[in-house]
Amino acid sequence: MSNQASFPKLTIGLDLGDKVSRTCELDGAGKIVKTAAVATTTEAIERYFGGRPPCRVVLEVSTHSPWVSRQLEALGHAAVVANTSEIFSRRRRKRRNDKLDAEFLARQGRADVQLLYPIRHRGAEAQQDLAVLRARDQLVQARTHLINHVRGAVKSLGARIGTCDADVFAKRAPAQLPEPLRPALAPLVETIGVLTRQIRAMDRDVDRMEERYPEVARLQQPKGVGPLTALAYVLTVEDAGRFKRSRDVGPFFGLVPRLDESSDSSPQLHITKAGDALVRRYLVGAARYILGPFGPDCDLRRHGEAIAARGGKNASKRAAVAVARKLAVLLHHLWVSNADYEPNWLESRRAA
Repeated sequence: MSNQASFPKLTIGLDLGDKVSRTCELDGAGKIVKTAAVATTTEAIERYFGGRPPCRVVLEVSTHSPWVSRQLEALGHAAVVANTSEIFSRRRRKRRNDKLDAEFLARQGRADVQLLYPIRHRGAEAQQDLAVLRARDQLVQARTHLINHVRGAVKSLGARIGTCDADVFAKRAPAQLPEPLRPALAPLVETIGVLTRQIRAMDRDVDRMEERYPEVARLQQPKGVGPLTALAYVLTVEDAGRFKRSRDVGPFFGLVPRLDESSDSSPQLHITKAGDALVRRYLVGAARYILGPFGPDCDLRRHGEAIAARGGKNASKRAAVAVARKLAVLLHHLWVSNADYEPNWLESRRAA
């Protein structure tokens, strides 16, 4: 069944702006029947789209697209969120403004929604919980930046702050600060202590979140996958059934190489880095643990070691990404199959 037959005759392009959005409405023949400016607020969206027959509404992915798409669907419309990074890559149209963008979205959505590489936003609850993990990550990065600054400043005077965990840095550093630098660095050390307390408070929030997502415990079976990695994975995927095959999770998190093949040319490119950067970083971090000195002997480790053994530029980095991709697939399989993790499953099959 064609896209036109599966949903309504009226297609609306909605170019979202931070304060004002533009609409362009096309009828079944592709004729513009209405254009308008709509405030980017829940009340204005309700007034414009409420109380009318179901329409297909096409909008670009943006800061506002999660809540706007949910509101449109609640009003009975089919919301299609276009992935502009896939449509345009690094290129943009030579002639564009908000009105033209709204018309472009409407015409693409009327022709074939697959041309828009539609994405699916997560639900409101998952978005709110994931916001906690993202906020915690920002605090950790800010603390790391400050700790590195303090250590570097102390070294510039020939002194050194002893090795310690970031959680106790604020307690140990004050006694090791050189006196000439104390007025400049003491406030930073105090801020590091505040950040540490805030991170601990968020860790308690994460512990409470785990209780609402029982699948998180199952995903922590492979060593190296902690609560943060498992929870971020579950919240980002949200519905394990969205993937027909576990192998599709690798591209979802941008852990597969880009493709630019033509005729006899097949260059080796970097990974796409599509999808959620936080989860991808967590997966790569888990992969580095698996490949590290404390990593367990398992199929994942052997897979990474085989890739690293090939040598070449960035061999260890390529091995970590390959293990992260395998790990992403494995976690999805554990989720959908409700199976127990067997770290040496491939090895035992070969032995048999």
